[in-house]
This record gives sequence, structure tokens and C-alpha cells, in this order.
Amino acid sequence: MIYNGVNVEDTYAEAFSMWGSRLVVTADTPEWAMTAAVSATGFATSVIGCGCEAGIEAELNSTQTPDGRPGTSILIFGVSKSALESQLISRIGQSIMTCPTTACYNGLDEGEQIDVGGKLRYFGDSYQSSKFLDKRRFWRIPVMDGEFLVEQKFCVKKGVGGGNLLILAKDVTSCLEAAQRAVKSMKKVPGIILPFPGGIVRSGSKVSSTYPFLNASTNVSFCPTLKRQVKTSLSEEVNAVYEIVIDGLDEKSVRDAMGYGLLAATSCNVISITAGNYGGNLGQYKFHLLEILKNM
Repeated sequence: MIYNGVNVEDTYAEAFSMWGSRLVVTADTPEWAMTAAVSATGFATSVIGCGCEAGIEAELNSTQTPDGRPGTSILIFGVSKSALESQLISRIGQSIMTCPTTACYNGLDEGEQIDVGGKLRYFGDSYQSSKFLDKRRFWRIPVMDGEFLVEQKFCVKKGVGGGNLLILAKDVTSCLEAAQRAVKSMKKVPGIILPFPGGIVRSGSKVSSTYPFLNASTNVSFCPTLKRQVKTSLSEEVNAVYEIVIDGLDEKSVRDAMGYGLLAATSCNVISITAGNYGGNLGQYKFHLLEILKNM
């Protein structure tokens, strides 16, 4: 299908189920809330090597947070509930509790509850205390600038990981411009994150390798420098490819984000847009590009 002069391939992005959670981080200033969020979502691009996928969902003003202070919302995704629990405890404990003036709250209204603050409280060395507010328990952990307030229970729910778009262009400049425009548009959708640096993936991967000790390796089909060596998915004119990966709390959020990304990318000087899939063998979610475009 040709859309705005860009070939949008009749294919689908194959995504899979993940467990997701939303954290609300507040602080005395927006800068400290953002500092904590950046630290807590660091090194979290892919479960392949990072243990989770995480990103900043939105900046929040004082009317949008539980304690009336500026804040941020963070989404964190793991391959299992236990893996996600471990990541929440580690990242809240090491990156949010350590950051000046912060507090951390559960940001989901539904889902299964896991004990996070109840385990972090032991850092208080028996001097921690708790309080109930609106039937929710919070822990007050003494720290060197006062107290760190953290909610005991955080909700986790089944979400969607691995929605994606692949943008193909004649050169890096035009491909990167299209990817950046797509990222900017997609970030307007609540309930999603783009976990890679700046939302853009340079080193797309496939699930396999010629080396038996690796379970993932470079996506040869989309590497322009290999066109003379192996059969790729690229035409002669394609010399740059960028991928955008989307994780979301539900299917609709991922689908909407992909739609906005498609509209933005097809307004740029690119050759084609496609998506990554594994023949339907990896994930249970299929996001068809043409169907998404028709419903935008």
C-alpha cells in the first residue's frame, strides 16, 4: 500500500505478553522527580540483556500526584510477575529511595498486587513506621534528609511487549528524521513506553545466532552493509533502517501508538515502512500495519 508516497508493507508486528507496572515518583521539584525517573529506568531497553524494559511515561504536575508535588510516571515491564517484582524492588530501592526528596506510589488501579514497600521497609533497620490512608498502607523509611515514603503494594498486570515499526530510507539523515518524528508523535499516547535510547533502535535483533551461546543476534535481513553478502529484506536503494519498539499496558495503547508513528513516518522522505515478526511463532499479538492505518 502506498501512503503519502511511502510504501507501507502488508505485514504485521508480532508482540508478546509481558507483566507491566506503573510507578508514580514525586519530589520537591520537577528536576529531582525526573532525576529519579531517569535513574530508575536506566539500562532497561530489552529483556534480552537488561532483565526488564522500562521508560518514562509522562511528567506529572502537582494536581496529578498523590501528595500534591511534581512527579513522573514510569512504566516497567518484565517477562514474569516474579521478574517484575525483583526489578521494582531493586530500582525503587537503588534509584528512587536514594534520590533526594522523593516518594514512590503505585500508579495502577487494577491488577494483581505485589509487596514492594513491605520489603523495602527493612532498610529502616527497625525504625521504619507505617500508616494507612484510603485503605492503602504506606511505609516511612528514615533516610538522611528525612523519610522516604513508599507504598506497600504495587499493582502489576498483563501488558504487551514488542510492538514495532521498521523505517527504511535511502540514508541515515532521512531515516533518523522520520524515526524522531514518529517517536515524538507516539509519546503522546498514554500507557506506552519506547524503551530504547531516544525511542529508536539501531541494533535490531533476531531470535537466533550462528553462535550457540547467544539467543539473539543482529537482524541480518535489515543490515544495509550486508546486501552484497547475504539475502536481505532490503532493496538496493535502502541504506539505513531504524526500528521503534513499543511496550504498552494494553493492546489498544500499542495499536494507537503504532498508528501515530505510521502517520508521522509516512510524512517524511522514506522509502518504506514494515514491521518485525517471527511467522507468528513468538507472540500472541499481531498488529497489522494496513489495518492500523485504515482506522486512523
